[in-house]
Amino acid sequence: MTADSGEARPHQDRRSLRTLPKAHLHLHFTGAMRHQTLLELAARDGIRLPEQLVADWPPTLSAADEKGWFRFQRLYDVARSVLRTEADIRRLVMEVAEDDVRDGGRWLEIQVDPSGYAAKFGGITAFTDLVLDAVADAERATGLGIAVIIASNRTRHPMDARTLARLAGQYVDHGVVGFGLSNDERRGRTEEFDHAFRIAERAGLRLMPHGGELRGPEHIRTVLRSLHATRLGHGVRAAEDPALLDEIVRAGVALEVCPTSNVSLGVYSDLTSVPLPQLLDAGATVALGADDPLLFGSRLAAQYATMRAAHELTDETLADLARMSVTASTAPESTKKGLLAEIDGWVNTPSQHTDSPS
Repeated sequence: MTADSGEARPHQDRRSLRTLPKAHLHLHFTGAMRHQTLLELAARDGIRLPEQLVADWPPTLSAADEKGWFRFQRLYDVARSVLRTEADIRRLVMEVAEDDVRDGGRWLEIQVDPSGYAAKFGGITAFTDLVLDAVADAERATGLGIAVIIASNRTRHPMDARTLARLAGQYVDHGVVGFGLSNDERRGRTEEFDHAFRIAERAGLRLMPHGGELRGPEHIRTVLRSLHATRLGHGVRAAEDPALLDEIVRAGVALEVCPTSNVSLGVYSDLTSVPLPQLLDAGATVALGADDPLLFGSRLAAQYATMRAAHELTDETLADLARMSVTASTAPESTKKGLLAEIDGWVNTPSQHTDSPS
């Protein structure tokens, strides 16, 4: 498949992106919280939030250097601190599901590091049980299919990642589908996490580490070689190395591209610089994701809208992106088949109006 040429498109070729069925494969737990929920929970417990999370929201961010990433991580940690009760966790998961459904989401894979919540919720196992129970409730209430990815933190010791890999392995076929590695990819040594990923691989989990956002092609090669990634969290900078990109395409490794995140963190100067057309022209499988809507200010459908506007994508290309999100997911084959048929229906139905998702 190729990206669009950039020629002007007729008005009728702009269907509502909120009605385009899609899967959401890159979303972090706390980062998925609604801004209003953050404000309400903080007020309830008298937590003073930084102005960047109140009057100046969404915050101006850059992770071009480690100091910038530290500021980003501090905001994330402050947001996580408002989650204090079981009801808070259940509310977050339910609202995330409602938001994705509103944006045309039909399948969601949300990633969480239980270590960051263990102290308040009785340990990593108790917290994982709580999240999975909340997921089951949200699925029943909204009809959205939801799976969980256990994500380790590369700023922690690799032994902690092994513990989480074993934890994730205990929930195979019980709601956990993958194992990841997140946080600032400039920190730690990727090779030292290989043992954790072998544990997860033997357990039958999909391997979904971050790589190729804050570091470039050479680090992507390390992630692929050492961690046996089946999907890459971000991976967008593979566009800088045609040989690497060809290797990714031949290996069938999907890229979870998060355009608003890329620009907010200073990876690209603007949305037109996000190299989605290059990735598509090379034949890459790309799934658009929102990453951390709480910090970046936009959710799932907005990622499609920004790329439509930045690269003048046709509805056919947007439908292809939605199809790739489905095929790259861990959804059951019957679910995938149904969603692909829904996407065909969307692109074959005459346009009635456009929307401006946020």
